[in-house]
Amino acid sequence: MTQAERDRLVALKKAKKKLITQKQAADEIGVTERQVRRLLRKLGRKGDQAVIHELRGRASNRRLPAEMEQRAITVLSDPVYRGFGPTLAAEYLHKLHQTTVSKETLRRWMAKAGLWKAGQRRVVEVHQWRPRRNRCGELVQWDTSTHDWLESRGERIYLISMIDDATSRLFARFVRHDSSEENRRLLGSYLERFGRPLAFYTDKAGMFQVAIKTKRQEQREGRDRPPMPPTQIERALRELNVVWIPAHSPQAKGRVERQFLTAQDRLVKGMRVAGVGSIEEANAYLEKEYLPWWNQTLVVKPADAADAHRPLGKEHDLAVILSHVEQRQVTNDYTVRFDAKVYQIDRRDIQTGMRKAWVRVEARMDGIIAVRFQDRYVRVRRCAPPLRELAPLLTGAAGQPRPARSAKRKSDWMKNFSIRSGPSLRQAVEVPHARR
Repeated sequence: MTQAERDRLVALKKAKKKLITQKQAADEIGVTERQVRRLLRKLGRKGDQAVIHELRGRASNRRLPAEMEQRAITVLSDPVYRGFGPTLAAEYLHKLHQTTVSKETLRRWMAKAGLWKAGQRRVVEVHQWRPRRNRCGELVQWDTSTHDWLESRGERIYLISMIDDATSRLFARFVRHDSSEENRRLLGSYLERFGRPLAFYTDKAGMFQVAIKTKRQEQREGRDRPPMPPTQIERALRELNVVWIPAHSPQAKGRVERQFLTAQDRLVKGMRVAGVGSIEEANAYLEKEYLPWWNQTLVVKPADAADAHRPLGKEHDLAVILSHVEQRQVTNDYTVRFDAKVYQIDRRDIQTGMRKAWVRVEARMDGIIAVRFQDRYVRVRRCAPPLRELAPLLTGAAGQPRPARSAKRKSDWMKNFSIRSGPSLRQAVEVPHARR
C-alpha cells in the first residue's frame, strides 16, 4: 500500500467515525462526495483493501504478447543491429520486420535482454546557439567528415555535406578524396539544384583559404592577414557572387557538425543493414534513403518563407567557373605551358600583342583544356616540347647507343706515399732553405 492510499484510508475512517464530514473527507482526498460514499460502502465490504485499485497485479488488456517480445529481441540480437538504440530499432522493426512497437516499450525489452544500457549524460560545456537565418539560402554550412563510413567493408570514403542554416535542409555526397576538385563538383551539383545562396560558411581548410607561411616559432596572433591569392574554390565563389565566411572554431558551424554526429550513428547503421560496400552503393543509399528521411523529418520551417537562392544566369557557365584556373605567359613561338605539357595556339587565333602576354588556362572537370586571351577563347593543340628540352641521346658511330661507361677508376698517384718515411718537422726547420 502506497502512502497516498494510506492517507486516503485515514480520511475514510475519520468520515466513517463521524469525526469529519463527507465533504471534508472529499476535499482531503481530492474526490467528490459521491465517490466518498462509494468508498465508504466498499470499506464496509472489503475493509482496508477498498483503497487499493482492483487492477493492481493483473496484466493489462493492452499488453503485447510474449511472442512479439521474443521475436523483437531475436531480430535485434543479430550482429547487423549492433549498437542500435530503441528509437532507431523501433523504426527498423516496423519497416523491415513488420513489428510495430513503441520506442519506450522496446527500450524496456532491450534493457531486460541486455541489448541497451541507458547511461547518464555527461555535462558538457554549453555554447550559446547562434539564431538561425530567416530565409532559406541566406547561409549554407559546408564541411567534410572523415569517418569509417563503410566499417571496413570497402574503400575509405568521405562525406561532404551542405546544410541550410535556416531550414536544416541537407545536401550531401560521398567522395573518394577530400580534394578541391571533389568539393567543386559537389558545389556545381548544389548550384544546379537550388541556385546560388548568399553565403557559404566553412572552416579554414587549405582548399578554401591559402595558409600564411610563417617562420618557425613565429606567431601571427594579433596581426593583420596579408593579401593572399585566392584558392580555386574562393575564386569560383567570387565569380558566382557568393560570399565566403570562414569559421574560427568547429562550434561556430555547429549545425553541420551535429549533422555529422547523427549521420555517424544512423547513416552508418543503415548502410550496414543494407549491406552497402562501395561508394556507388553508399551514394545510392544516401540519395534514396537517408536524405529523404532527413529532409522530411528534421527540416524546420524558416521564419521567412521567401527563398534567398538566386538563379544561375547566362554569364554563370559552371564548366568555366568550376574549372581549375591558372595564368600562363605566351612564349615567343606562341605556345603555352601548363601541367608539364606544351600547347600550341592555332595560327588563325594569333593576335597582335599576344606574345609575352598572360592568358587564362582552364582545366575543366571533363578533361578539356581551354585557353582564353582577354575576352575570347583561342584554339590550342597539344604538341611535343622543344628539342632543346629533350634529353640528348648518346649514339655511337653506327647509330647504336653507346655502352654505359664503367665506374671511374681511382687515381693511384699517391700510391706508396708515406708521411712517416719523410723528415721530421724539426729536421725540416733546420734546412737552410726552410729557414728563409
